Amino acid sequence: MRIGELAALVGVSTRTVRHYHHLGLLPEPVRLANGYREYRLRDAVALARVRRLAEVGLSLDEIRDVLADDRGRELREVLVELDADLARQQEAIGVRRARLAVLLAETELHPDSTVSPDMAAVLRDLSPADSAFARLDREMLMLADTAADPAGRAELIDLMRPLTEPEALARGHALYERLDALADAGPDDPRIPAVAADLVAHLPAEMAAAMVANLPGAEDPAAPGSRGDGEGGAWLEALSAELSPAQAEVFRLVVVTLKERT
Repeated sequence: MRIGELAALVGVSTRTVRHYHHLGLLPEPVRLANGYREYRLRDAVALARVRRLAEVGLSLDEIRDVLADDRGRELREVLVELDADLARQQEAIGVRRARLAVLLAETELHPDSTVSPDMAAVLRDLSPADSAFARLDREMLMLADTAADPAGRAELIDLMRPLTEPEALARGHALYERLDALADAGPDDPRIPAVAADLVAHLPAEMAAAMVANLPGAEDPAAPGSRGDGEGGAWLEALSAELSPAQAEVFRLVVVTLKERT
């Protein structure tokens, strides 16, 4: 049979057949005197096998490895790996659909709806709506929540729960007001040291330790002009870009103080 007949028999296009020939997945058949390929039943069986392996999700490189092993030992190993990968994908899809169901169940959707329910609950209490600095803090926390894996997200929530206690909430809201008051101030504002000291005292011990653990290795990574390195450096850089000079100086002092305590 000709290439068009072979393709129709197996249910692929002639272009696919030629592509498989080019990749070495399908052996070249004998050619007739006029140069046309002459396919036989064994060619159709080989093509059908390639198609079945592709349909279950094997890459073309994996199919080539399978076809090179006549005893099928490689095929079983590849299929087991493929099944495990599909199971992981199915689990991830289930988690995403569960989060989507929570969103769809809400009467009114708002920015906090895009984060995990636990983080949304924390943010509703933690950040006063009328504070510009609280809005920035909220955005950074939402970003951290979205970027984290499930274990990291749970750890972040646990670190923040002490800040949602009534007394801590009152102190936190007062600190937001003091930070807002520094929005137009310079780095030499006399209020800065006291705000930094009170902010350090406000942080739970576990949160402070986690912050220090994620800081860059430089002695003073938050100093003006320093970019830092690693994940902690990236977060500090992103935060500093949004702060006034006075607010940035507050966090420079916070970082220095926390590192000196370790």
